Amino acid sequence: MNHDAYDDNYIRSILNNVKTIAMVGASPVNVRPSYFAFKYLAQRGYDMIPVNPGHVGKTLMGKPFIASLADIDRPIDMIDIFRNSSHIMPVVEEALKLSTPPKVIWMQLGARDDAAAEKAEAAGLKVVMNRCPKIEYGRLSSEISWMGVNSRTLSSKRAPIPTQGMRLSLNRTSFGGGQTAASDRAAKNKTETT
Repeated sequence: MNHDAYDDNYIRSILNNVKTIAMVGASPVNVRPSYFAFKYLAQRGYDMIPVNPGHVGKTLMGKPFIASLADIDRPIDMIDIFRNSSHIMPVVEEALKLSTPPKVIWMQLGARDDAAAEKAEAAGLKVVMNRCPKIEYGRLSSEISWMGVNSRTLSSKRAPIPTQGMRLSLNRTSFGGGQTAASDRAAKNKTETT
């Protein structure tokens, strides 16, 4: 596997097939990137499990924090590691000791451990490094273009504004993502001028 350039179909397959995601390093602090990623993925229908021993007794979006992967009471499809690279190998080793190992190890932006990836792949797991599932989901479902991010594609046709229940290209349903006061005004102004 070339971990410097992932094929879109590889990422799309992972995001379409996983249901339960344990986020190691999740934070209840609403300005942390892990909080935004957790919330976004939960709103897209994933069963999210926050894993952080420093926050046991707290909840994140109604989900109780778990101290370790071993404490999770159900099978996990994917482990999203929100830790720096030096902490990845212990997480992968813990994941491989689970009675039902996950299908995917995902390392967040800036996190990469080739030895841990090799170990996980040798055990039959898929691995993604230095990527964010929130960003990849938004890119592959086209939600990211609704948010005003440059898609590097010139077109005179505007993408539809996502609505509640809209079917996305990743076979998941939108929960009203992309709505802001500015986008609502733009849509209203467009309707009034046409």
